[in-house]
Amino acid sequence: MFIEKLDVRPGITFDDVLILPNRSEVEPNQINLDTKVSKNVRLKIPIVSSSMDTVTESKMAIAMARNGGLGVIHRNMSMERQLEEVYEVKSSDELITRKMITTSPKEPTSLISDLMESENIGGIPVVDGKRLLGIVSKRDVRGVSGDKPVKEIMTKGVITAREDTTDEEAFEKMYDGRVERLPVVNEKDDLIGMITMHNIIERKKYLTAARDDEDRLVVGAAIGPFDMERAKRLDGEKTDVIVIDCAHAHNINVIKSAKKIKENVSADLIVGNIATADAAEELVDFVDGVRVGIGPGSICTTRVIAGVGVPQLTAVAGVTEVARRYGVPVIADGGIRYSGDIAKAISVGANCVMLGNLLAGTEESPGKPVTIKGRMYKQYRGMGSLGVMGETDRYASIGGTKFVPEGVEGAVPYRGPLSDIIFQLAGGLKSSMGYVGASNIEEMQEKARLIRITQNGAVESHPHDILITDEAPNYPYH
Repeated sequence: MFIEKLDVRPGITFDDVLILPNRSEVEPNQINLDTKVSKNVRLKIPIVSSSMDTVTESKMAIAMARNGGLGVIHRNMSMERQLEEVYEVKSSDELITRKMITTSPKEPTSLISDLMESENIGGIPVVDGKRLLGIVSKRDVRGVSGDKPVKEIMTKGVITAREDTTDEEAFEKMYDGRVERLPVVNEKDDLIGMITMHNIIERKKYLTAARDDEDRLVVGAAIGPFDMERAKRLDGEKTDVIVIDCAHAHNINVIKSAKKIKENVSADLIVGNIATADAAEELVDFVDGVRVGIGPGSICTTRVIAGVGVPQLTAVAGVTEVARRYGVPVIADGGIRYSGDIAKAISVGANCVMLGNLLAGTEESPGKPVTIKGRMYKQYRGMGSLGVMGETDRYASIGGTKFVPEGVEGAVPYRGPLSDIIFQLAGGLKSSMGYVGASNIEEMQEKARLIRITQNGAVESHPHDILITDEAPNYPYH
């Protein structure tokens, strides 16, 4: 009976295979990387930053969305702080700034002058209740007696816009009126928000950003498998994707809770992590996306501590066989070291990949910078490491206050701005798709074929018989 427990089929991961080149007429500059991360959320590139406390907070999530991807803000923080992080992303490139500092017409000029200095604000709307009366700027308060009320120095009859104003219309109004701020009002002249020239210029920098239906940056946020309250609050903050983040989502209690959470939020729900087709069968009838990977991450020790896992390409392919029948996107999470690994994950059915190690060393990651032997590194730790385990419920404690970690803590080389890394990863993926003859992600999933290689084949694939003197940006050599 015990021999039946042995599944002798080989489990395959990235270094075990190569993608076969095909006859192609596709050039890399003709390739479209648009994809779905969940049923209702589309991205411009198939890359998601991991929900780890040394990888994704608002700074990373903003940069990811601006570059066409998605950042999933980790949950190793208070609920209130996570909500603030989500708000930072949703409001960062919004045309209309809705949370503003305003003043009443009776406020003394001295108070407004001090407020402008402390908050670094160039102009403040003057309102009576909600009705816009004018704007007071630094120029208005300069040299004016501090006792004067704002109503005596404010600029009246300001140029305004309606809520449906486009970037181009707002720019024309500001250019013609020679103003840098455009209050947005409704039909009653109630103040709704403010458009600034800075907002417009920032948006024009990121024409390929991933945005929601209201033209704001997309963002994801992680929650525990039983955290209904956090899910509801994040949903109220217009989070695009809520990610149930646990080590083993093929757990009946987790699945029951995930179903209840899905019934109570309008945001797309992604559940993970899983690694088998059987697990997918239990999720695909209600989730909007699945996250695949148990043990492939560079800081994960699950496979050696628990002896559990599935080599990543086999896991992704098995889950995809089930998920595709239900139209559920698949995220390959972990084990990716090079852009070619992204191509391989997509070839076996993944719609997106989730990255931790490759992004942890970027300028935008929250990891602490450290210097080791004269070289800059950034802190990187697994969410199952001892330093994290007492702060989250991702892995269970065993024996009260004692933990059995399934991850380690370390450091990764500093890699500079995220945009540079994304450029190289997306460029490598496009090169792969050009070899295959695929002009988009769907064609890559359909056309790509993989060949098993030996260990010698893997050695041959890397630079060999040479001393590397200049490190390539897409091939780190340590």
